[in-house]
Amino acid sequence: METVSSTKGSANAPVLFFEDVYKSFFIKQKEIPALKGVTLKVKPGIVTGLIGLDGAGKTTLMRLATGLLAPDRGKITTLGLNITSDSLKVQARVGYMPQRFGLYEDLTVQENMDLFADLQGVPPSHRHERYESLLHMAGLKPFTKRLAGRLSGGMKQKLGLICTLVARPDLLLLDEPTVGVDPVSRRELWQIIYHLVEDERVSVLVSTSYLDEAERCSEVILMHAGQIVGQDKPSYFTDQVKGRTFLVEAEGTSKRNLQQLLHTAPGVIDAIIFGNGVRIVTEQDFRPSTELQEKVTGLRIKSVPPRFEDSFMALLRSMESEKGIARKPLTLAKRETDVEDFRKKVIVVQHLSRKFGDFYAVKDISFYVQKAEVFGLLGANGAGKTTTFRMLCGLLPVSEGIAQVAGTDMRKAPSKARARIGYMAQRFSLYGNLTVIQNLKFFGTAYGLTGRRRKERIEWAIENFALGPYVDQNSIDLPLGFKQRLALAAALMHEPEILFLDEPTSGVDPFARREFWDHINQLAENGVTVLVTTHFMEEAEFCDRIIIMASGQILAIGSPEEIKAQVRTKTQTAPTLEDAFIALLEDRNAVSEAAL
Repeated sequence: METVSSTKGSANAPVLFFEDVYKSFFIKQKEIPALKGVTLKVKPGIVTGLIGLDGAGKTTLMRLATGLLAPDRGKITTLGLNITSDSLKVQARVGYMPQRFGLYEDLTVQENMDLFADLQGVPPSHRHERYESLLHMAGLKPFTKRLAGRLSGGMKQKLGLICTLVARPDLLLLDEPTVGVDPVSRRELWQIIYHLVEDERVSVLVSTSYLDEAERCSEVILMHAGQIVGQDKPSYFTDQVKGRTFLVEAEGTSKRNLQQLLHTAPGVIDAIIFGNGVRIVTEQDFRPSTELQEKVTGLRIKSVPPRFEDSFMALLRSMESEKGIARKPLTLAKRETDVEDFRKKVIVVQHLSRKFGDFYAVKDISFYVQKAEVFGLLGANGAGKTTTFRMLCGLLPVSEGIAQVAGTDMRKAPSKARARIGYMAQRFSLYGNLTVIQNLKFFGTAYGLTGRRRKERIEWAIENFALGPYVDQNSIDLPLGFKQRLALAAALMHEPEILFLDEPTSGVDPFARREFWDHINQLAENGVTVLVTTHFMEEAEFCDRIIIMASGQILAIGSPEEIKAQVRTKTQTAPTLEDAFIALLEDRNAVSEAAL
């Protein structure tokens, strides 16, 4: 395996070189190592992916590469310049887009571009042509007079990217650029990245928590716990699990139950719900056709091509098990339910609308959710998913129509329903300056828990979500995966019947995402109804049914397999859910344009 690229001549010289680099931070007088002896080379003229779990050191590496941080030890060369002595020269030639790019939301698109051009020292005479090129590339030309704060999430990301590119960098560093954006915007961002590499010869280093994006890169660098564990083409890693990836289905067994059985089976490294079955990765020379038949009757096992994500999970699963990241079932009080209970409609939406002035954010939508169903809301940024959520939670008043939750009319008595629901917002709604234990106490009290009952539920949360080592740490300082754990624990303090999850896994790594969905599947099997929004299409496969929204209306509703069947053609016989999502949106846009 190629861990460090060899180069000859200036044309092939690495655009980024780290040699035995160390970097630590101090939090409350405690040393936290971020990079531990990192050595790597990034080749010019390609897209290189930077992959790793939360806290692996990816952001620290990027900030060191731009000169925003200084290494404790080691040597860093960026574009042939020493990062310690020539940091200003480096920053003049490097574009860096951090996870939370600092757009000025009270300025227009044009004003933001002008501001960043001023900051980057771009002469006024050079701006017009550059602006035209960037706006065309990002599809933002019609929106130059719109305030940045009124753009969709995907448009904000594209504006942040072109602001970074105003000075035409030689090296572009992108830290999680597609977090929180829908599949259409994600595809457009990658088209921009490819254009920069192919047409402008920009070298790109991009970190991502979406491993399907890693397969789009020419090379990937895998990081773990502040160290480099591998660097090569994505296909190199994928080849390591050839012949070890399978799709398993079983008649008479729910896909959630099947997944729980398989991920604890000897010889199975990874098990994740996919379509009507479960996709597994096995250990070398493991024969699932014979070994698994003994655990579950009626199994159908089919070999499927490996993906980069399969190899990533196989490589890092063993590394994380010793740190206590291994999956652990929740301890849940058994709910008394019967077959008829699971057919009850616990959420009923009829002709629901929400207006802001003359604008309909949600317009005349109808659907229902059954007890213990995992129901997904999908849509492009600005489609109306979060507005729908907030109406059903009682956080926004209904303009028109019916919204019933747990038998309660949300237009008449929303407070009555709130006692029976849990809500986990996009940004987790934690109080950053409160410790973990203080957050749990606050949310317990907010949900009406007192005395011994609150104490018992706090102990349950700490034990089940492995929060013990962090109880006295402020939530703002937690790794992203642990923020997610704490937010879910807070939403479950009062044992709700219905759980609302608004983009709950945005930006978290595949390990944390799997752990999270293990918990959700357990809750659903225990009778909890789950309503979830997501931009991650593979995650939508975990849902029993989904709706796809656009411009406040419903485009399609059904199981993931039913949605994919709607766009299946002779030339596209096995569309993914992302293919279906994009096709439905494109068809809808084509109809809208034809009507103009």
